[in-house]
Amino acid sequence: MPGPRKLDPSSSPRALLGAELRHRREQAGLSQTDLGAPLFVSGSFIGQLESGVRRMQMDQAEKFDELLGAGGFFVRNCAALKKSKYPEHFAEAAEAEARAEAIREYAPQLIPGLLQTEAYARAVFREYQPTTVESVIDELVTTRLERGQLLADPTVPQLWVVLDEAVLRRRVGGPEVMAAALRHIAGLARQHRAIIQVLSFSEGGHAAMGGGLKLMAFSDAPPLAYLDSLGSGQLLDDPLRVGKYELTYDLLVASACSPAASLALIESVAEDYVHEVQRF
Repeated sequence: MPGPRKLDPSSSPRALLGAELRHRREQAGLSQTDLGAPLFVSGSFIGQLESGVRRMQMDQAEKFDELLGAGGFFVRNCAALKKSKYPEHFAEAAEAEARAEAIREYAPQLIPGLLQTEAYARAVFREYQPTTVESVIDELVTTRLERGQLLADPTVPQLWVVLDEAVLRRRVGGPEVMAAALRHIAGLARQHRAIIQVLSFSEGGHAAMGGGLKLMAFSDAPPLAYLDSLGSGQLLDDPLRVGKYELTYDLLVASACSPAASLALIESVAEDYVHEVQRF
């Protein structure tokens, strides 16, 4: 099993806090479980803070300063973590996503952010915020496309996505936008950059009808699950709950079309959108 990832303390405030937390904990002769007990969190949670997977909260920083005699170091530096270009409910999940070695996601309604094209992302944000000025939409689109740069690396993260058929059929932005968006996904599948499966309508009910699900695995920290809903989200690290959602994802994969059949369906639907554009 890989050892803890070596963090560069100069790379980010989170890396700095994680490296310092590990250093001071070890200097104090405490295990991760020992340090987590007064905060009512698990040793695994402390490990996720140290590895940079989880974001340190201000109340935790205050407690670490007290327990480790850090003289306010954690409180001072924790303030820098409050700044994020992502919505509050998604900020921690997005930052964890950037460090994940494997991401498995079920998308019930929309193409996942990592797979979106610029035009598709713009259409989504405009639907979410119909009265927002264009400059704000531009910033949101830029941030979303920056997330997609994770896929520029040919190997990490390993990405496996199950798309509900509704994702293909929901005409976000119109047929031209959809044709390009689906061709983009098909291209990633053909380049072997992502495993894509489609959960067809013909399957009927399934294990994740309650909403979106993202599972993230790390080389140096326990896995996380992120549950997505309208304007909110929940990041989970409890092993029992994460294990439950891992089973949910396995059931979705078992019910979905094979990658080859899914690719054929995605390209067929994309071609239908192209023909629709050409007719008008």
